[in-house]
Amino acid sequence: MMTLIIGGSGSGKSAYAESYIDSISKWEKKYYLATMQVYDEEGQKKIKRHQMLRSGKGFCTVEQPTDIEKAAQSMDKGEKAALLECMSNLTANEMFSGEIPQAEELVIEKIVGGIRVLKEEVSQFVIVSNNVFEDGNVYDDTTLAYIRAMGRINEKLAEMAEEVIEVVVGIPVVVKSREGL
Repeated sequence: MMTLIIGGSGSGKSAYAESYIDSISKWEKKYYLATMQVYDEEGQKKIKRHQMLRSGKGFCTVEQPTDIEKAAQSMDKGEKAALLECMSNLTANEMFSGEIPQAEELVIEKIVGGIRVLKEEVSQFVIVSNNVFEDGNVYDDTTLAYIRAMGRINEKLAEMAEEVIEVVVGIPVVVKSREGL
């Protein structure tokens, strides 16, 4: 089963996702698929905070900032759950890791293809993503391409997912449920 958990910056989506996967995967091995690349002290602080928040929750961390399908190679066989944190980092890493930004379509295809691979490998798959459309700011063409790619990826993941939950000010709001299938 795949669940997409989406929310704005600081909405509480990460903490909710960790509690959620813990509640649905009691007997399975749990993997935390970390996608953030660290470039500065602020990034390091964010990683330390997330590590502290998930401390003692039984996660095996797999650092996979790009090529998300390769995370499956780091997982044991058998029943397992995975929490991917987070789609916005993965999208940025895939789009901006080279000399020039990758085309939106290529990034979307690569990421959605990688998610399909992982969905087949795990019993429970929870993906955290950002809602990137709410600030109303005007951006340059490169940033707009990233935002469009994120939007299309979120749409495709929501379509693939059995559940979609938006976290608003720490409150989970079910957008799509298993019962609605």
